[in-house]
Amino acid sequence: MNQSSRERRFLFVATILFLLCVSETGTSASPSPVVATVQKVNGTATVIRQGQSIPTKIGSEIREYDTLSTGPDGSIGVVFSDDTLLSLGPESVLVIDEFVFAPNQEEFSIVLRMLKGTAAYLSGLISKLAPESAHFETPTASIGIRGTKFVVKVEEN
Repeated sequence: MNQSSRERRFLFVATILFLLCVSETGTSASPSPVVATVQKVNGTATVIRQGQSIPTKIGSEIREYDTLSTGPDGSIGVVFSDDTLLSLGPESVLVIDEFVFAPNQEEFSIVLRMLKGTAAYLSGLISKLAPESAHFETPTASIGIRGTKFVVKVEEN
C-alpha cells in the first residue's frame, strides 16, 4: 500500500468518525430553558443535569428537568422566574419536572418532585395566576399549591 492510499484511507476513516460525532451531537436535545437562579448555597450542593453533576454557586442557572441535591452539610436557596422561593436543607434531592411561566401566552405550570430531605416553599406568580397549575409531589403524596408557603420533610424508606 503506497503513501497516497494510506492517506486516502485515513481521510475516509477520519471523515466517517467526524460525521458520526456530528450526527450524535446534532440529534441531542437542546438544553431546557433557565427557570431559576441559585441565590444562596452552603456546603455541598449540586445540580444534576443530563447525568452530569455540576457544583452550584450563587448565580448558577437552574433549568427545567434539573435535579437539585445537597450533601450532609449542604443547603441551597433558589428563586424561580415567577418569584417562587425554594430552599433545600441537608441531604435533600428535588427534581424540577416541569416549569412553564409564559404570562403573554397564559401558560403556567410548576411541578416539583421531592425525593428526600427537607424543603421550604413560598409560592410565586404561577400559584397566584393559575393555582391549579402548581404541584409539589413526594413519594407518598401530591400537594396542589394554592398560593401558600409550607415546609416538607421526606424521609428515605
